[in-house]
Amino acid sequence: MVDTTAEDGTGPGRPAPDGDGDAIRTFPFPVDLSVLGVGMRVGPMGPGRTWHSEAPLGRVHRIDFHVVMLFDEGPVRHMVDFTEYEAHAGDLLWIRPGQVHRFAADAGYRGTVLTMQPGFLPRATVEATGLYRYDLPPLLHPDEPQLAALRAALAQLRREYQDSTTLPLSLHTAVLRHSLTALLLRLAHLAVSSAATPRQGDTTFTLFRDAVERGFATNHSVSAYADQLGYSRRTLVRAVRAATGQTPKGFIDRRVVLEAKRLLAHTDMPIGRIGAAVGFADAANFSKYFQQHTDTTPAAFRAELR
Repeated sequence: MVDTTAEDGTGPGRPAPDGDGDAIRTFPFPVDLSVLGVGMRVGPMGPGRTWHSEAPLGRVHRIDFHVVMLFDEGPVRHMVDFTEYEAHAGDLLWIRPGQVHRFAADAGYRGTVLTMQPGFLPRATVEATGLYRYDLPPLLHPDEPQLAALRAALAQLRREYQDSTTLPLSLHTAVLRHSLTALLLRLAHLAVSSAATPRQGDTTFTLFRDAVERGFATNHSVSAYADQLGYSRRTLVRAVRAATGQTPKGFIDRRVVLEAKRLLAHTDMPIGRIGAAVGFADAANFSKYFQQHTDTTPAAFRAELR
C-alpha cells in the first residue's frame, strides 16, 4: 500500500473524524511525520505500508491532501470517486483533496508516492498546475519521454526532500517548493493532454466548469449558468460538448451526483439532509433524482459501502 510512516520509523498520523459521523474517516496530512515538518512527503510504496494503522484501506475513505502515485508494477485497481481505475507500470494516479477512494486489498502497490498538504504552494502555482481541476482524469498514462522526465523530476524532488542538513529550513522549504512545482507542471500538462480538451471554446467551458463548482449545491439550471456567464444557451452547449462530450445539464448532474455519493459515503447525515445539501428541498425528489442517475437508491448505495 502507501507508506505514511516516517523515515525514522515514528508512529502513524492521526485520522480526523467527520463532523456528521465517523463511519468513514477523513485522514489529514501528517505534518508531524514529514522531514522537518514541511508540507509534503515523498517515498516508496510497497507491501505492508499503510496510510494509518487503523485505516480501512479496503473500504472507502477520504484524505484532505494531494496524493500522486507512480507505479513500478501493475496492474493495480484503485477506486477514486466511485470509479474503478486500473493502473499499470509507468502510470500515475493523482488523488485530490476531498476525493473518496479505496485501495485494492489484493494488489501490490509498488513505486513512489508523493503527498502534499493544501497551502504548501503559493496561489499562482496552484492555478498554473491545476491542483483543483477535479474535471481532469486521475489516472495518467505518460509516454516514454514523458515518463522519463517525470521520473527524473520526482527523483530530484525526493533527493531534495531527504537532504535536511545542507540548507536552513527556510531555504530547504523554498527549494522543495520549486522542485515540486517543476514536477506538477509536467503532471498538469499530461493531465490536460489526457483530457483531450480542445482549445476552441476552452475559455467558455472553463468559466462554466468553475461556476458549476461554486454553485452546483443550489443551481442546477443550464439557462441560469448561461445568463450568469453572459453566453447564449446554444454557445454553452457547444462549448461543453466540445470539451467533455456531455451536455451542460449532464455535466451539472454528474457533479451533483458525485457530491451526493461523497456525502453518503463519508457521513452519517440523513438522506433528506444530503438532498438539501445538493439542492433538493424534498427528500423524495432527491431520491428519485439519485436513482435516475445511478440506478440505485441513496439508501442502497450507502448500504453497499458499509
